[in-house]
Amino acid sequence: MNNRASESIYLIREAAWRYRRIGVLWSMGKDSTALVWLCRQAFLGRLPGPVIHIDTGYKFPQMYEFRDRVAREWGLDLIVWRNRAAIAEGMGPRGDGGRMACCGALKTTALRQALTELKLDAVLVGIRRDEHGIRAKERYFSPRDESSRWHVDRQPLELHGLPQGEHGADHHRIHPLLHFTELDVWQYTLEQQLPVNPLYFSRNGQRYRSLGCMPCCAPVSSEASTVEEIVAELRTTNVGERSGRAQDKESEHAMQKLRSLGYL
Repeated sequence: MNNRASESIYLIREAAWRYRRIGVLWSMGKDSTALVWLCRQAFLGRLPGPVIHIDTGYKFPQMYEFRDRVAREWGLDLIVWRNRAAIAEGMGPRGDGGRMACCGALKTTALRQALTELKLDAVLVGIRRDEHGIRAKERYFSPRDESSRWHVDRQPLELHGLPQGEHGADHHRIHPLLHFTELDVWQYTLEQQLPVNPLYFSRNGQRYRSLGCMPCCAPVSSEASTVEEIVAELRTTNVGERSGRAQDKESEHAMQKLRSLGYL
């Protein structure tokens, strides 16, 4: 096991020791799948809490198929959570308010509902610093207030890699993969022979680098059709990982505002 994975396992165990009720967010992408696997490694095949999928209802069919298959094979305690009221009202990326309103209702509010209903003190999330400039501002242990808001200007210090956390927070977001890069995740996936969503593999000269909702994702040009070929491609490409994600085309200010309100 490499040093990055060992550091992540330390953070996962530290979080499980600190917080009585903890969950693991799983989007079925490469990062959160690696996170779930790291949790299983940390606790000898078991997980410290339920695995939660915040389902917008707009995911690719291949993502749902992947979710159900891996959850069954790994024996996950899977909870699928939807903001049913927003879905019933027809909330979507092309409705009133556009993508930002959609993300707010179907992801941020849905997550807040899940945390409240499940009475969780903390949740493990598979974000990385190198994904986006705003995520680079995160800490390993990120305190959130009663409205799930992230106060980027009032984050606790993390000295010498030691997470501090914050007493009095409503809950914490724990980011064990923060120090990973996209290449690191794929190398770890190859090393551990993890299951991979087929959308990541090239078909007719295109593949997805980052997975989300269907209306907000676009493939990029690529001939990589195996994990080995993806690793080789990433060593030379200058195309951004999230270049196909619509949210990442918003301004830095808009993205920081979205994350400060609790967006993943």
